Amino acid sequence: MKKFLIVGLGNIGEKYTNTRHNIGFKIVDAFVKEHKGNFETEKLGDIATVKIKGKTVTVLKPNTYMNLSGKALVYWMKKENILIENILVITDDLNIEFGKVRIKGKGSSGGHNGLKDIQDKLNSGAYPRFRFGVGSEYRKGGQVDFVLGEWSNEEESAMIERIPFSVNAVTSFVTAGLANTMNEFNGK
Repeated sequence: MKKFLIVGLGNIGEKYTNTRHNIGFKIVDAFVKEHKGNFETEKLGDIATVKIKGKTVTVLKPNTYMNLSGKALVYWMKKENILIENILVITDDLNIEFGKVRIKGKGSSGGHNGLKDIQDKLNSGAYPRFRFGVGSEYRKGGQVDFVLGEWSNEEESAMIERIPFSVNAVTSFVTAGLANTMNEFNGK
């Protein structure tokens, strides 16, 4: 049976719940709900396990804060014996227009501290990632405040469509593979 690890990146705590930096948490919450799963607090994060077409999918929301996400990812990857190509890390991206997604099989951290830590802990940039565009509508030097800021009303309204779209992309990664998912969802 093929096993997958889906990791939504974010920061724990009520004050971060509706921030741009927590889009990874928001997407995996919707994904788990869609597939009738429930999160439970386990070692280094909240974990849910769902079955999709005979595949076992472990979903992780690290509780290590963004900058230490790699520790939780590597722990659960080893515990569940999941291959690196069957991991999908979901995160925010300032370099992509709001609401657009970019799914890739490898790459750099792009300056994202969560991805940087994962890359360091895996000793590789060759793992699939799902970047959700949060845009770049911030003043010079205001990047941190922007990603830790809450969504605008317009962005919140658009999420009604963008979250289900993202859940479909994650489901496609599990059922149709990386290449098909990239072809169908990238840039949309």
